[in-house]
Amino acid sequence: MQPLWSLGFRPFYLVASLLAALSIALWTAQVAGLPGYAYLAGPLWHAHEMLFGYAFAVIVGFLFTAGSNWTGLPTPTGARLAGIVALWVAARILVLTPYALLAAAADTAFALAAAWGLAVPMVKSGNRRNYFFIALVLALGAANLVFHLAMAGRLAVPVQLGLAVGLDIVLFAMTVMGGRVIPMFTNNAIPAARCRREPRLEKLVLASTLALIAVDALSLEASVAGAAVAAIAAAAHAARFVLWRPWLTARRPIVWILHASYAWIVIYLALRALAALDLVPSGIATHALTVGAIGGLTLGMMTRTARGHTGRPLETGAAETLSYALVMAAAICRVALPLAVPAMILPATVAAGLLWSLAFAIFAVRYWPILSR
Repeated sequence: MQPLWSLGFRPFYLVASLLAALSIALWTAQVAGLPGYAYLAGPLWHAHEMLFGYAFAVIVGFLFTAGSNWTGLPTPTGARLAGIVALWVAARILVLTPYALLAAAADTAFALAAAWGLAVPMVKSGNRRNYFFIALVLALGAANLVFHLAMAGRLAVPVQLGLAVGLDIVLFAMTVMGGRVIPMFTNNAIPAARCRREPRLEKLVLASTLALIAVDALSLEASVAGAAVAAIAAAAHAARFVLWRPWLTARRPIVWILHASYAWIVIYLALRALAALDLVPSGIATHALTVGAIGGLTLGMMTRTARGHTGRPLETGAAETLSYALVMAAAICRVALPLAVPAMILPATVAAGLLWSLAFAIFAVRYWPILSR
């Protein structure tokens, strides 16, 4: 078996990083006014590919790898893994064409295949604790299908509904996994950190984050109720974050990137509460989540799992540290600069896109040999 197809993280991290680097570079060119391609010409398609293309691929790669560890049974490898990756690639190509229903079919087939690949070892092993992740993959696939059908005029719902709910699902996944792994990774690397988890606070974090899905599904995001839910979630996440003592991680880039990225979740929720009251633009809040939290957490986890599962030390070199810094700088450009100087939205967006693309290009070049050997 070729090493690339020996475990889920290898192909999915590679194709995801290539998509992240190339698609954002092309999107940035569109924002700057250069002629462009069909789906990249609109912000809806840009949002779709980063959520249901990039983020979904990283999630599946991570879950296939973690699922094998959780159950002691193999998740898809070899030809089966290659087939699932091929469905993802086909969907990325089809969204560039006028064949909307074919794109929807490929994306849905990918989600179903990924859920099946995760479900088989979990059900066989009776790993009920992690059945949640099977439902998560299916829910993300359903949100994607809603988006496709709404775009094609086959479903009478707002196109934004699929994107909003899909983003909430990814946020909930990061909340669950972040709560599991960030304190553990921090304590392993820095024993003096003594990260803690408070059971009642954990329940509030999960419940308030899950409530955001209901807020968006009911189109209450621009309401007092939506602001209240986001504010409660922001406070809960902030309290959780403080218990992890992030200020002790500054000398360990492979750890601080996880903490710095999680901080963007708190920022996103606070900005979302303000946006619900029409005090800040909602797009700025969304990019705190997508650029800062999703970008940083996925990059940090891809680095860590790729190194750990190929027998390499859990340490970063100059390339990894630079990519982390570039993603954080991209988030600051996209969020803080337009908040401070609204007239700078265009140059801020272009600068953020260039920084993001460079970060993931560095990862793709640096980790191509690690993932394929």
